Amino acid sequence: MSLSLIGLLLGSCSQEDSPPTISAEFDSRHNDEQPALSGDGRFLAFVSNRSGNRGILLYDLKERQVVSLPRLNRSDAIAESPSLSYTGRYIVYIASDSVRPEIELYDRVLQQPQVLTAHYRGWFRNPSISPDGRYIAFETGGRGQWDIEVMDRGPNVESDMPDGRRSQAFP
Repeated sequence: MSLSLIGLLLGSCSQEDSPPTISAEFDSRHNDEQPALSGDGRFLAFVSNRSGNRGILLYDLKERQVVSLPRLNRSDAIAESPSLSYTGRYIVYIASDSVRPEIELYDRVLQQPQVLTAHYRGWFRNPSISPDGRYIAFETGGRGQWDIEVMDRGPNVESDMPDGRRSQAFP
């Protein structure tokens, strides 16, 4: 499904009869794939080769513009499989360099990526972040098969929920 078709679908989900929320800049010859939508529906993250390198872009559907993500896309690694917290403050993704993939978390407020799986063994894929940004689920191949793990970033993580609520995944 192309992003312009997604825009058409997103536009048709609104209460009002308004034009699609994706601008013409999405109609391109570039590969745009692996879309992820923030919980509040404002931001769309996706993998693209628009800048000449494969990396993650973040598009603000309300402002109709690409959001700057300093230090997220490195020249020595390929970023893919993005997942967004509720307001898009946190982006979790796979960063693959020449050694092995790692799960990284990018905080848009701090503008800093953080490797989350440095002490894990094996391979990783398909990370997903909880709406509040505390929990990250992913697949790991550390035992010779694909298993699912959930990482708890801890109770001191600044919540990405508008009212400061926390996920209640674990009592």
